[in-house]
Amino acid sequence: MEITSRSKLFDVLKAYPFLEEQIVNLAPPFRNLRNPVLRRTVGRIATLDKVAQVGGMNPLRLVNTLRRAVGQEELSGEAEVCPAVDIPRSEADPDWIGGEPQFTLDGTAMLERGEVPLARVNELLGKLEPDRYILLVTNFEPAPLFGAITKQNRRVFHKKDPDVEGQHLTFIQ
Repeated sequence: MEITSRSKLFDVLKAYPFLEEQIVNLAPPFRNLRNPVLRRTVGRIATLDKVAQVGGMNPLRLVNTLRRAVGQEELSGEAEVCPAVDIPRSEADPDWIGGEPQFTLDGTAMLERGEVPLARVNELLGKLEPDRYILLVTNFEPAPLFGAITKQNRRVFHKKDPDVEGQHLTFIQ
């Protein structure tokens, strides 16, 4: 299991039980994780991004601390810790975009930093687990990306978020 800011706390602790003590030592509020009921209930819905907020930590710092502890490469930028996006679902959505994305990228922020979202998407495609997908969040329709992705025999689906004005969601598998 790859640890990202969107990973559920419960899943991380299930895959790496030895991380519990390290998480508890990072910030006082995390001591509550020792309560099995709280860990089962809150842990199933809380992402590491939310856990970091509760603990008053930078999400990237928390994620990288845990990644180092399990031998995963550190994440280098804010693109990997894009705030959680509530994905609006509809019957028109393809089946393969069910569940949570493995990676969520803030394409708008990347462009503002001078980064090219397609380059990062291509890098993450090599790390993508079977039946998972990448979610690219932008404030525009990234039409040039569609062709580049389909030329790689990958699936791409795009839609506007009906709940957030100007937000575009592009799903890549």
